[in-house]
Amino acid sequence: MDNKNYKAWLYLLPAIIFLGVFMVYPLIDVFIYSFEEGYNSASQTFFGVGTYNYSYILHDPYFLQAVKNTFILVLFTVPISTGIALLISLGLSSIKPLRNLFQTVYFLPYVTNTLAVGLVFMILFKKTPYTDGLVNLIINFFGMSSVNFIDGPYAAKMFVLCFYTVWVVMPFKILILTSALASVKQDYYNAAKVDGTSRLRTFTRITLPMISPMVFYLIITGFIGAFKAYSDAVALFGTDLNAAEMNTIVGYIYDMLYGNSGGFPSYASAAAIVLFAIVLTITCINLLVSKKHVHY
Repeated sequence: MDNKNYKAWLYLLPAIIFLGVFMVYPLIDVFIYSFEEGYNSASQTFFGVGTYNYSYILHDPYFLQAVKNTFILVLFTVPISTGIALLISLGLSSIKPLRNLFQTVYFLPYVTNTLAVGLVFMILFKKTPYTDGLVNLIINFFGMSSVNFIDGPYAAKMFVLCFYTVWVVMPFKILILTSALASVKQDYYNAAKVDGTSRLRTFTRITLPMISPMVFYLIITGFIGAFKAYSDAVALFGTDLNAAEMNTIVGYIYDMLYGNSGGFPSYASAAAIVLFAIVLTITCINLLVSKKHVHY
C-alpha cells in the first residue's frame, strides 16, 4: 500500500469511527437484543435466546395496526407529494421574475417546527364544543355534514395524517425539483421547439429523463421518511396513539421502550429489525427499478 492510500484511509478514519460507533454497533446490538427473551433492562439479564420476540410482535394487534398505518401513509403520501411538488416546480420554473420569492414561500413550512404545524392542523380539523373547525365550516358551506377528523372514524383520521404529511414534506421536494429543473440546459428545449415537439412530449422525453436522478432521490428519501413517521401522528392525535388507532412502527418501538407499554427493549428491538428489513427491501426494489428508468 503506497503513501497515497495511507493518507486516504487516514482521511476516512474519523468517518469510519463515527459510523462504526453510532450506526454499525447499535444495529448489531439491537439485532442481539431482538433474540434475547425476557430481557430485563434493570438487571440486564434474560432467560433464553430465540425468536419469541418476533412471534410476539407479529401477533400483537397494536404492532399490526402500526404496520397498516405506516404502509397506508407511505403508499399515499410519497407519490402524491412528489407529483404535486413536480407540478408546482414546473409552474415556478415558468415564472422566472418571481421564482425565488415563491420558492422561499413554499419552503417556509419545511423550516417550521413539526409540532407547531401539527397544532395548526389540529385546530383546523378538530371539533370542539364551540366550533367544528375551519375545515368543517367549509364543508358545511357546500351543504355537507361535519366530519370528526381528529376523534372520529379511522378513514377521516388517516386522511388528516396523510394530508398533514404531504404538507410537511412537499416544500423540500419543491426546492430540490426547482433546482433540478433549472439545471436542464436550454439548448434541449430550443431544439425541441425547432422540431415542433409538443409540451407533453418535451416533458416526457427531455425534462423528466434529465431530472430523473433527483426524482428517484426524493422517492427513496420519501419512503424512508414515511416509514420513520411518528411526530406527525403525535402532533395530531396526542401521545396515546394506540387508543386512537393511529400509531406507526416507530411509535410502537417508542411505546415498547418508554411509553405506557414501556420496559420491553427486546420487543422494541424486534420491531426495529422488522422495520429495518422492510425499508431495506423497498430500497433495494427501488434501486433495481432505477436502473431502467433513471438516467445519469
